[in-house]
Amino acid sequence: MSRQQQPRRPAPPPGLLIVDKPAGMTSHDVVARARRIMGTRKVGHAGTLDPMATGVLVLGIERATKLLGHLALDRKTYLATIALGASTTTDDAEGEELTAAEPAAVEAVTDDAIAAGIAVLTGEIQQRPSAVSAVKVDGKRAYARVRAGEEVELAARPVTVYRFDLLATRRSPGRIELDVVVECSSGTYVRALARDLGAALGVGGHLAALRRTTVGPFTLAAARSLEVLEDRPELSFDLDKAVATAFPRRDVDGATARALRHGQRIPAVGLGGTYGVFDPDGHALALAADEGSVARAVVVLLPA
Repeated sequence: MSRQQQPRRPAPPPGLLIVDKPAGMTSHDVVARARRIMGTRKVGHAGTLDPMATGVLVLGIERATKLLGHLALDRKTYLATIALGASTTTDDAEGEELTAAEPAAVEAVTDDAIAAGIAVLTGEIQQRPSAVSAVKVDGKRAYARVRAGEEVELAARPVTVYRFDLLATRRSPGRIELDVVVECSSGTYVRALARDLGAALGVGGHLAALRRTTVGPFTLAAARSLEVLEDRPELSFDLDKAVATAFPRRDVDGATARALRHGQRIPAVGLGGTYGVFDPDGHALALAADEGSVARAVVVLLPA
């Protein structure tokens, strides 16, 4: 049978893939690889990871791509290594060195000073994103402007660092490495924390390593490497389990399910925010939100 006559590979079922992203790949690289592994073009990602970072990356497959813009991924956890003693153009190890402190100045940084600097960067803070972040400036990504040779200075914005704990300290001439765990709100840049900690201590700082361990309800426990997915191209969560994991649940009867499928509004149930609606067979029918006494479908997940 010729290649033109070979039957098309059936589309995979909808759901979420939780990938343990390797270092050296962009999030878009992972999406491209997942498209080939799963045999579909309908793959998207929720949130990005820098190429140097590893860890949890949430991908939507087929109809589950509709979930990606609605997932409550506003709380994330990272394991990171911060290097004190030098600052870089990108606030991480991939950038060019901007400043390097004298070894004596680095040696003079005490453990107490480090602890105090971390405390200042914990809680509700104003953070200036890195100039090479994905923040848009007049419709263009900041990193694209930097690569084009522009000077970019982003405005500080409020973020929340729920946890910034020091796990280990390693000292060598001209350098201090801090292993930390950071739990933070969406939009927080861990490399900006490294930059600001180094600046506050007067020796400069940058991010040396980063691993994301949780995104919203999704953790490394559910994540699989691309190599494992190559051997077993299976979803981490099918559509029903994905909705049940990520959203509050509302079960409805057959008549209500039919009404929602056909675009009709249904009685409100008193749940805050976006929630998942499940039909009598236990399948995720839609994401919905209450508006006064009625609820409307935000996204319909099953056909009418």
